[in-house]
Amino acid sequence: MNSFIDFINNLLPFLYIITFTVYSYDFMSERSFGKANRGLANYKRLFLFSTLLIHLIYLLTRTIAFNHPPITNVFEIFTVMAFSVSFSYFILELVTDIRGTGPFIIIYSIIFQVISSIFIKDLIEVKEVLRNNLLGSHVFTALLGLSGFTISAVYGFLYLTLYKDIKLNKFGLIFNRLPSLEVLEKLSYLSAVIGFILLTIAMTIGVIWLPKAFPDFSYSDPKLISSFLVWLLYGIGILSKSLGKWRGKKVVVLSIIGFVMAIMSTMISNFLAKSFHSFY
Repeated sequence: MNSFIDFINNLLPFLYIITFTVYSYDFMSERSFGKANRGLANYKRLFLFSTLLIHLIYLLTRTIAFNHPPITNVFEIFTVMAFSVSFSYFILELVTDIRGTGPFIIIYSIIFQVISSIFIKDLIEVKEVLRNNLLGSHVFTALLGLSGFTISAVYGFLYLTLYKDIKLNKFGLIFNRLPSLEVLEKLSYLSAVIGFILLTIAMTIGVIWLPKAFPDFSYSDPKLISSFLVWLLYGIGILSKSLGKWRGKKVVVLSIIGFVMAIMSTMISNFLAKSFHSFY
């Protein structure tokens, strides 16, 4: 089974690169040839689905072979993050049927997966706490939530880029191929909502699991505080948007700020601050 795991591990970066290439070519084709290649536009979703399916098999196989969820080190988490980003985008694409923004999302899966495939280690002996399936569910939903925030921030950057081009009267490839500002704002908002819901689920699982796993934990833990602040920021933004108080640039700027906070939270808690979340 280890040889199969190694094979898929080495294959996944190429699958994501191929999927990215197909999405990128389709993104360029409408500008280049005057009309979109509809056959390719339909097949690119199949490429993404196939890549995600193989990646899911890889994650499940690792879990079974090593008897723990793939969360024992940062490079296992990177492969889960690669899957989560593309999976979140795939669901969003199915729901909205907007397919022109794929290259800007899938590139993140390539980065995460390449790093993971190069440096990942097959660990059999790990801390017993890392074998807990409830912890696996907590981490997986948290990473899916972070993926939602990542996609929301990407759409936020695309919104600001298109907004700037329109103000400068630049009507090139970005203007022709990206959705409208209104649609980009909607995609950023929907991604943030998905991320917020998943982070809420992850935090709920953590509240249930945490006292049992760490009886002496403290609510002043840096990871708990930073995660709550990220959750609160997105909650305020989503509530303000739903009440009609915020829209346009305010919404997308908030998504970018929230994403930066989420990344800083992860870096501080895992690499700088002492936290019970630091299992490795």
